[in-house]
Amino acid sequence: MCGLAGFVDFASRVEDPASALAAMARRLVHRGPDDEGASFDAATRTGLAFRRLSILDLSPAGHQPMRSAGGRFEIVFNGEVYNHAAVRDEACAAMRRSGENRGGENRGGDTPAFRGHSDTESMLAAFEAFGVEDAIPRFRGMFAFAVLDHRERVLWLVRDRFGVKPMHYGLTGGSAVAAALRGHDPARGADGLRLAVPAGASLAFASEIKALRALPPMRLSVDRGALTLFMRHGYVPGPLSIHPEVRKLRPGHLLRVDIAARTAEERCWWHSRDLVRAGRAAPFAGGDAEAVDAVEAALDESVRLRMLADVPVGAFLSGGIDSSAVVASMQAQSPRPVRTFTIGFGAREFDEAPYARAVARHLGTDHTEVYVSGEEALAAVPGLAAVWDEPFADSSQVPTMLVSRIARGSVAVALSGDGGDELFGGYYRYAWTSAIAARTRMLPPPARAAVAMLLRATPRRTLNAVGTALARVLPARLAIDRAGDRAHKLAGILRHDDPWAIYLGLVATIADAPGLVLGGSEPVTALTDPAQRADELDLETRMMQADIASYLVDDILVKVDRASMANSLEAREPLLDHRLAELAFRLPLAMKIRGGERKWVLRRAVERRVPRALLDRPKMGFGVPLVSWLRGPLRPWAESLLAEDRIRSAGYLDPARVRAIWRHTVGDGRGRGPGTGTTPATGSNGYEAWNLLMFEAWRDQWGH
Repeated sequence: MCGLAGFVDFASRVEDPASALAAMARRLVHRGPDDEGASFDAATRTGLAFRRLSILDLSPAGHQPMRSAGGRFEIVFNGEVYNHAAVRDEACAAMRRSGENRGGENRGGDTPAFRGHSDTESMLAAFEAFGVEDAIPRFRGMFAFAVLDHRERVLWLVRDRFGVKPMHYGLTGGSAVAAALRGHDPARGADGLRLAVPAGASLAFASEIKALRALPPMRLSVDRGALTLFMRHGYVPGPLSIHPEVRKLRPGHLLRVDIAARTAEERCWWHSRDLVRAGRAAPFAGGDAEAVDAVEAALDESVRLRMLADVPVGAFLSGGIDSSAVVASMQAQSPRPVRTFTIGFGAREFDEAPYARAVARHLGTDHTEVYVSGEEALAAVPGLAAVWDEPFADSSQVPTMLVSRIARGSVAVALSGDGGDELFGGYYRYAWTSAIAARTRMLPPPARAAVAMLLRATPRRTLNAVGTALARVLPARLAIDRAGDRAHKLAGILRHDDPWAIYLGLVATIADAPGLVLGGSEPVTALTDPAQRADELDLETRMMQADIASYLVDDILVKVDRASMANSLEAREPLLDHRLAELAFRLPLAMKIRGGERKWVLRRAVERRVPRALLDRPKMGFGVPLVSWLRGPLRPWAESLLAEDRIRSAGYLDPARVRAIWRHTVGDGRGRGPGTGTTPATGSNGYEAWNLLMFEAWRDQWGH
């Protein structure tokens, strides 16, 4: 895993390119502590900078920027291409055939002499053999890279299918270029997008926004539309960033920059919408047993590929279905105990360590379990804004940071279970949304309002305790974790009877975000743009695809990437192998959700290696005791960030709404909640306040 950055200096404003590239690279040292490289091509005024975390080919032969054997292509590459040996063989065979077609006997001059065994060299060989756009679909893995075609004077920025690895790009020059990017907003479809670089502007790109800040001409402001979406979701949905001058390259997309023409064109080479449609067009033909066999085989192949490294490899283990599936597959294919890592908290409702311990004991892994004190967890909070360099409010970022730090003490690579919910139907909303819609249609509006009032009137803590008690006696498919949180969420969406509106309500943190952000409005996203969805399919599959295009890429994968890379740890996601995903969406929905049981087929595959009794529990998630923190040790920090005078002088948020959310969170007895005015102070789960705090902490960190 690595960090990359660079620019095309169209405006010739970068006076010292070498120093500028070095400054950008220094901002990414955490992503690559082992090596640094940079190059500047005077003919195109294009600079490439790189920080390396050595995983494959630890020798200097893996140094980047790296040029192809023929000299045409130069790359900086973040990620791993797991099938690179096969790609290398295919590229060499194609070049040999090309040489024979050009002049008879091949004397060896048409195939490159490889310097090492890195996947980067294999990718460059594929570019030489097939061209950039035809080479990309051959890559199996996670990647974000910039490749300069010296001959054609074209720069390519490319991102992997699911967006495991980040890529940001933007224009220098202030408000004029912000307007240009806004006018060509990729949110409304990407095919055919064409952006003319305004006079006086240059294009810059990087793994993280903090590297863009190091380029002297870059000036960044706050996009109120993106801020509104952040307040709704707790993350900024791509292709937006919190800055109007910067965009995220979307998963499965590339940006082709024609340097001579001063244009940039974004193209889609893979889309989750097409993934689910292709699965429906070629359904799986076997029965239950064949499906379980196929899932197990595909998972094992994906895990095997991701265990390949020249450094120690381990895994995060929570004891849930997804991480247990990955670790069980690893252990089945490893001649020695696999290193596994988990952390625990003192609060029982947030502590997954006992479940992970039981799975590790059964599988025989070399397990590391560390209990984190409240003081240790809280010590990480003030530094979050520096790691996530745009506002980010998934509170599980804290334990993810801590478990990454623990794992890095023993390994350089850790496999995770991310993606299993989206591929195999793991979230409660997939099983519930249709049922909620059907039942709300049966209730007249006054009855819905009465039910909502009853749910809001019952404290979350009480409902959570009831749910915990029931979980001890109910089957896992019927038990519910954090029942109070979910009941209060339900109260907020009972006014809807349209299934998609219910889904949008379930995935929102602050429903009335435009009323909170001064001058706020909500741009189109993957959740609200029909062109990015497969609306002809069943509701459950549509929700899974929408989550892949939104929550997975912009929350889950951002969380894991930044937390792991802040600790110079490479995280790999076997469940996001595109071959496994293709199989998952060929399976009928009844093999994913059956009788209320989520991830049915994946559970059956895991149970071949882990007893059902160890897995038969409600879904927990990687939570923290957020309300307790905010009402206790974090309260002084939060109070200072949310002080009314501070909020008013900044001019981004409505001070009255902010203070209402905060009073609701800390339960100071001064009345009602921030939404309808009817929620008692005991109803907060802290998520709304956490969104506010993560924005204000970010603003404090980066001077906005």
